[in-house]
Amino acid sequence: MSVSTAVSTAAVAAADEPVCRDTSASLPVLGRDVTVPLVTGGEVTYAALDYAASAPALQRVWDDVAAYAPYYGSVHRGAGYLSQLSTDLFENARRTVEEFLDCRDGDQVVFTRSTTDSLNLLAAALPADCQVFVFETEHHASLLPWRNARVTYLNAPRTPGEAVATLERALAERDPQGPALVCVTGASNVTGELWPVRELAAAAHTNGARIVLDAAQLAPHHPVSVRELDVDWVAFSGHKLYAPFGSGVLAGRADWLTEAEPYLAGGGASRKVSRRVDGGVDVEWHESAARHEAGSPNVIGAYSIASACKALTEAGFDTLVAREQHLIDTVRAGLAEVPEVRVLSLFGDDAPRVGVISFVVEGWNSSHFAAALSAEYGIGVRDGLFCAHPLVRTLLGSDPQTQGECGAPEAAPGEKSLNAIRVSFGAGTPDEHVERFVRAVRELVSDGAKWNYRTVEGRCVPAV
Repeated sequence: MSVSTAVSTAAVAAADEPVCRDTSASLPVLGRDVTVPLVTGGEVTYAALDYAASAPALQRVWDDVAAYAPYYGSVHRGAGYLSQLSTDLFENARRTVEEFLDCRDGDQVVFTRSTTDSLNLLAAALPADCQVFVFETEHHASLLPWRNARVTYLNAPRTPGEAVATLERALAERDPQGPALVCVTGASNVTGELWPVRELAAAAHTNGARIVLDAAQLAPHHPVSVRELDVDWVAFSGHKLYAPFGSGVLAGRADWLTEAEPYLAGGGASRKVSRRVDGGVDVEWHESAARHEAGSPNVIGAYSIASACKALTEAGFDTLVAREQHLIDTVRAGLAEVPEVRVLSLFGDDAPRVGVISFVVEGWNSSHFAAALSAEYGIGVRDGLFCAHPLVRTLLGSDPQTQGECGAPEAAPGEKSLNAIRVSFGAGTPDEHVERFVRAVRELVSDGAKWNYRTVEGRCVPAV
């Protein structure tokens, strides 16, 4: 039996195990049958509506990983059968990601820990005196890594056209001789709105700059083609792509990555190490993706990403997008019927978006509202500033320089809080979950919470 056949045969056997399939969802996910207790008594099936933070693992991914687990071995460092098999799976996972992203000839796929890790890797590889342009609307993963570069932070645009015009003006004023990089999100982790990536890439290239796409919120919902979008790099995280185990991807042009010192120094990144006569050490580094993958790689994480890429591709993004749009329409229509709810948006109600919606409720502290959704309805959402502090402050109309935390600030139930509530969903979300959410919002606003709550270490929790 070949190394590939061994795992594929086991995967088929695992997939044949009987599981409860939710026919209302496009792709089955783990946790769809988990029940949680309610403070008001009884239990309810948990409604996971915090996909923008971490999406539940696809059943397909879990089955594939479970089938591979007995065959797990070291990667690139062993002559044994399991090492060969693991190396084969790891490198095949790289090729699967290349296909998923429609990479160009010569592009590299580097496996990292997350989008944050990917963008910090690229930041460490920037040429000397590089200028970086980034909108204040970015997630902190793409807002903060550029500490050793000259950074221009661009104000939040209010239309896609304004975003392109703002970038063009900023690039026109830069030093045209030095290297430059634009960093932009594909879909906002706060509003879910799609950004004009292709147009921003054209603006960057026309002005001699390169562009990296933060696709953490885009890749799970829409196809991402490096060729069609004409971006130089793309970064995303496995844990938002229905793939657990802490792995991410940086894919794109090889030159800056090959010319830079390894992100981490160690085994795997080095091709040859020798002692010098003077007692020092000479190192010849790899020029492939291995240059920035020092140490024993997360082969299970990489394999889970590849499995998720295959599952999404086989399900068909046309089908996934159409069904997600149905869920988006359901949530937005339901929230629109509650006058006390204000949905946050940069580009307006008609802007295309993924299944990420943030809002505030008049008269409610956001942490209190989120706690009531969880404790009384079994619904998991996110409240806070979503690691995008400047954007949320702008959308809430507060001072963008106000200090805040990713979690809820100290605010008791009923007090105003400078944060918001975020509901997010995608493949695997049943209709019942979003319908329960809409009903819960309506009932909480009209009838109030059924339970008393208190603030503990900055979070609102049910009083006991």
